[in-house]
Amino acid sequence: MTSATDHRPTVVLAMFGGLAPHLLGESLERLTSMADLPDERPLERFDDERADDLLGEADVLLTGWMCSPITDDVLERAPRLALIAHAAGTVKDHVTPSVWQRGVRVSSAAAANAVPVAEYTLAAILFANKQVFTAHERYRAKRRDMLLPLTAGNRHKTVGLVGASRVGRLVIELLRPFDLDVLVSDPLLSSAEADALDVGLVSLEALLERSDIVSLHVPSVPSTERLIGRDELARMRDDATLVNTARGIVVDQDALIVELESGRISAVLDVTHPEPLPADSRLFDLPNVFLTPHIAGAAGTEIPRLAELALDEIERWSRGEPLQHEVYPDDWDHIA
Repeated sequence: MTSATDHRPTVVLAMFGGLAPHLLGESLERLTSMADLPDERPLERFDDERADDLLGEADVLLTGWMCSPITDDVLERAPRLALIAHAAGTVKDHVTPSVWQRGVRVSSAAAANAVPVAEYTLAAILFANKQVFTAHERYRAKRRDMLLPLTAGNRHKTVGLVGASRVGRLVIELLRPFDLDVLVSDPLLSSAEADALDVGLVSLEALLERSDIVSLHVPSVPSTERLIGRDELARMRDDATLVNTARGIVVDQDALIVELESGRISAVLDVTHPEPLPADSRLFDLPNVFLTPHIAGAAGTEIPRLAELALDEIERWSRGEPLQHEVYPDDWDHIA
């Protein structure tokens, strides 16, 4: 394996081919100024006829959405590989344990992807408290002026965040200008950390019972599968809203549909299980559900931000400086 400071690194792209021009459009000149790029066309699969030659040269794999798994076979063909810089969020779809076993370092642009997710969440919280989604549906159905109920509005409401993750902490910061009380439930968050964040640290049960908005920010790991089930949903106060930008599997979807059909609570769902939903899912038709097709993360003009972070990491690595967004094997059980 080549040391980061030995020579100008060779970077090979590995991702969905259609993504690369948009991802790197603003950053391609920067990339070629700091590294050798033997082919601007990414490897969509590692059985590509170009793969052996490119992998043989690669010091760095710059990966993105739909990168194929980096298996032992791939690593055998990449003897110089020292860094995988992922220009997207989760690395779980392509990084295998063999990567770390071979001493290859891994970095992720999850911090850049967290920004639009937090922004989407902020918008969902403010709109839900104002009852914008409900008013939209009623106005479209009745086609006449309608007054909002006296419970509508963002003043003195309580927002409960399940998970003090990267996104969760960004949401806390975005909520600061508003007259809202913020509660957090996270077994990994200490009282001192909660005090520093200026949030109330409570149990999941207390959060569900006290919050007007419950927003989910936990990774999809075995301990969070169906974390929000029938009993948890029943604890939510009447007229509360569940916001999910995490993963669909975190919620028992059948139990959620039952609660939504009762009209007792509402939901803003950017993620479901499965994705996409079957065409006959009740979630498409319920008036108290605002449903989007997993768009909270980086999209459109936000995508180049992922490349900027990844190139920052490659530049740090090439200068022998510490990575700021390194992913370690021990992170596996608590990252998305």
